[in-house]
Amino acid sequence: MKLALSKLALFLATTALSLGSVMAQEASIRKNLTERLPNLPKIDEVSKTPMNGLFEIRMGNDVMYSDVEGNFLIQGSLIDVKQKRNLTEERMEKLSSIPFDQLPLKTAFTQVRGNGKRKLAVFADPNCGYCKRFEKDLQKLDNVTIYHFLYPILGEDSKTKSKNIWCAKDKAKAWNDWMIHGTTPAAANCDASPVDTIVAFGQKMRITGTPMILFADGTRVPGAVPMAQVEKMLADIK
Repeated sequence: MKLALSKLALFLATTALSLGSVMAQEASIRKNLTERLPNLPKIDEVSKTPMNGLFEIRMGNDVMYSDVEGNFLIQGSLIDVKQKRNLTEERMEKLSSIPFDQLPLKTAFTQVRGNGKRKLAVFADPNCGYCKRFEKDLQKLDNVTIYHFLYPILGEDSKTKSKNIWCAKDKAKAWNDWMIHGTTPAAANCDASPVDTIVAFGQKMRITGTPMILFADGTRVPGAVPMAQVEKMLADIK
């Protein structure tokens, strides 16, 4: 019993010493980088990487790397060549994810196809050519509920069209008529503040282009990706 307690005490002491050392290293990196690079964005997190002596520096959703003393700052991808994994890319995907339950779903309009079990959110500008192409491809998708978020970032005409679509009696029809068939949405008046809410949310989440697709597991994918990729990602969600 005494031997077991001695081993436990040694383990706890070693763990505490190790944690203390890591915290001291993180504090040193923060202090040195902040003092040496006054214009560096606020450091939100310092954490060890799988590479010995290399630390990840997270500033918002941006990632860089530093040595243990903050003497060097590295910008680029950290790749695990043994496992053939781009660790930086994986980290960026995780940082940019948006939990589906955090979406302002009340500001979206939906289209349900088939049983509607699978979920997909799409941020799109009505004047975005890639969005129109993607919308046509989306017509082939079945057994899905699509949450459409009007995200007018391409100018005043985009805002006008978005608000007219939002105020239409049948939002989904007005959207499809314009995006697929080229029929300009009729002028309409209502409280279109949800469109502004979507834009504010998108800016907060650093959505800078359209279309932007969000899956139920929080994964976000920019651009008009092929339907084969969309189908695969939907199938991979457990």
